[in-house]
Amino acid sequence: MKNKPRKNTRLILVMVGPTALWLLFFLLLPLIYVVYISFMTKGLYGGIQNIFTLKNYTSVVSELYMKVTLKSVKMAFQTSLICLLIGYPFSYLLSKTSKKVSGFLMLLLMLPFWVNGLVRLNGWTNILRDSGFVNTFLLKLGIISKPITMVYTNGAVLFGMVYCLLPFMILPLHTSISKLDNSLVEASMDLGAGKLHTFTRVILPQTLPGIFAGTIQVFIPSIGAFFVADVMGGGSATYLGNLIQAQFLTARNWPLGAAFSVLLIIFTLIILALYSKVGSLDDLA
Repeated sequence: MKNKPRKNTRLILVMVGPTALWLLFFLLLPLIYVVYISFMTKGLYGGIQNIFTLKNYTSVVSELYMKVTLKSVKMAFQTSLICLLIGYPFSYLLSKTSKKVSGFLMLLLMLPFWVNGLVRLNGWTNILRDSGFVNTFLLKLGIISKPITMVYTNGAVLFGMVYCLLPFMILPLHTSISKLDNSLVEASMDLGAGKLHTFTRVILPQTLPGIFAGTIQVFIPSIGAFFVADVMGGGSATYLGNLIQAQFLTARNWPLGAAFSVLLIIFTLIILALYSKVGSLDDLA
């Protein structure tokens, strides 16, 4: 009997140990290092010097960089709102179809993820550019007299964000709507409530966990998705994600890039903390 606790401990260590070591070496230690270098000084030729400073954080909250941060938050909000407006009716209709049709449509939804996101976005730039298919088609029909600028703009970045992140909104919404208690909906209709009243008082409250979970899963990645702004914005649109990338790879100002990364981590943790007040973090899984 005395050996049983030891066996249980060993079993737990065998099962949990590899995951714990993975998180330690590839998550916790890199995060600690990022926080550390955010308080260091930029080297003369890049890299870092072990000289403590708060200059990086004062630069982060400067007027110039705060405009980029607010612009990124605005873009994330717009992306989340558009994904919700598109994803909610799609998820509702998806939940009303048969399992066979629903499974096929879900497969079509996830199929683009089998191709690298950069490849897909570059495909869209070829379609939407001045000499691309859309402009060529509209010119031949005589609808436009000159090509419309559809890429390398903030609107193109927003389109790319929605295109890449829409499935992350649909999946939790579909899960939440599938659990909807239809008997309550039928009771509401039988009692004389209209479709709008039934939606706002019965359907919407029951699907709020999916709405919150989908919004979080779209909002957070859209702040740091630098590759979308690089491809669809053509380098002319500066957001927080590609600003961090530029600090590390172009300006070689690692401490400032790390300070921006810490800001992004803190912002993410605040959003998750606020979400935990109204929903369960398990819904994000």
